[in-house]
Amino acid sequence: MSQVLPGDATLVHDVIGIGFGPSNVAMAIAIREHNAQAGGEEAVTARFFEQQTRFGWHRGMLIDDATMQVSFLKDLVTLRNPASEYSFLCYLQSKGRLVDFINHKNLFPLRVEFHDYFEWAAAKVDDQVSYGHEVVGVAPVERDGTVDHLEVTVRSGQGLEVHRARNLVIGTGLRPLLPEGVERSAHVWHNSELLAKVDALEGTAPSRFVVVGAGQSAAENVAYLHRRFPEAEVCAVFARYGYSPADDSGFANRIFDPEAVDDYFAAPGDVKRRLMDYHGNTNYSVVDIDLIDDLYRQTYREKVLGTERLRFLNVSRLTGVEEAPGGARAAVTSLVTGEETLLEADVVVLATGYGPADPLGLLGRVADRCLRDDEGRLRVERDYRVATDPGLRCGIYLQGGTEHTHGITSSLLSNTAVRVGEILESLLDRSRKSASDEARTVADGAGTSAR
Repeated sequence: MSQVLPGDATLVHDVIGIGFGPSNVAMAIAIREHNAQAGGEEAVTARFFEQQTRFGWHRGMLIDDATMQVSFLKDLVTLRNPASEYSFLCYLQSKGRLVDFINHKNLFPLRVEFHDYFEWAAAKVDDQVSYGHEVVGVAPVERDGTVDHLEVTVRSGQGLEVHRARNLVIGTGLRPLLPEGVERSAHVWHNSELLAKVDALEGTAPSRFVVVGAGQSAAENVAYLHRRFPEAEVCAVFARYGYSPADDSGFANRIFDPEAVDDYFAAPGDVKRRLMDYHGNTNYSVVDIDLIDDLYRQTYREKVLGTERLRFLNVSRLTGVEEAPGGARAAVTSLVTGEETLLEADVVVLATGYGPADPLGLLGRVADRCLRDDEGRLRVERDYRVATDPGLRCGIYLQGGTEHTHGITSSLLSNTAVRVGEILESLLDRSRKSASDEARTVADGAGTSAR
């Protein structure tokens, strides 16, 4: 499938991937496995660009005792290819821990261990990625009114480079969300940077932390800071009455099944909204019940002992944060009475979630050719390809940002292995169709000449 443009020495890749987080690592693996089997003209050429200088996935959240909320079997490959050499089980075997993990009798590895698995898998396909390379723009290359490939401008330490591709796979991940009017500072952190900054507090004897949020990360941060700084008070602020447990029961977890994506995609808009309402408690603003119980036991124990360091400001919200001498001052307002409480803190941690990056932010004029629905959202086909006008023949595939079309697994690991397989199959099908159409055109032209 590789080619050099006539009169142009620039290789046109079949795929350029933007970002190299878990989703595009899985994409690179799927391409590697396909090429090993197919070879010849069916081989897919791919290049991935990642602005980080090495692989990293939520490094600031790798608390030492935090576990995954997804089964190890939902790794980068197993649901697509259970025999893959890139599976979590193969990783364990390579590390000499397979038997130990089996004896552990747990489906949910430590988060730091799963990150190590991701690094291990990424290293196996690192010949396909350029780290320290940031994609800064995409432009269409038009010929006879159609766009068959795109120019991708990449910035690195050596300056700007231009690469060409027939298809883009955008996997730029999520971006931290902050409460309106609140900005990060030396004493106001998003939880994504917790571990990168917390070491600087060692030896400073912090007296109070404020953690804002009601989800898993917020509860983990509360527990972690309470444990690490045994003299400090930790104040948890959230709008709910208490932490809500995640529904991880067997039937509810079917919302993460590959078949559920088909159902969600085909469902009318009002059904999509109801499904999100019904099953949002499998993922959003919920906490593992074991962690909830641990925190409750801890706060009760402190009440008995008269040494209360855990405080829960429930049915409340953060209404402002400002810098204060040596820390920050958080304004917390009760949703019931409207009473405002000012909390002086060494650090305010905002465990307030993430949102998808704008997938079209880099596409420039190409974005104008992408179609939208009646609500202004991107139209995305079942194969995760953005719907475009007929003149744009390139594929623009999204790994994330498709929750409105594909459901709750859009930004989660649960369906990653299956999704990349579907994207790869779409790429191959469209390539075969293009080659068939071209051959037919050549044959028709030859027939006309003969007549």
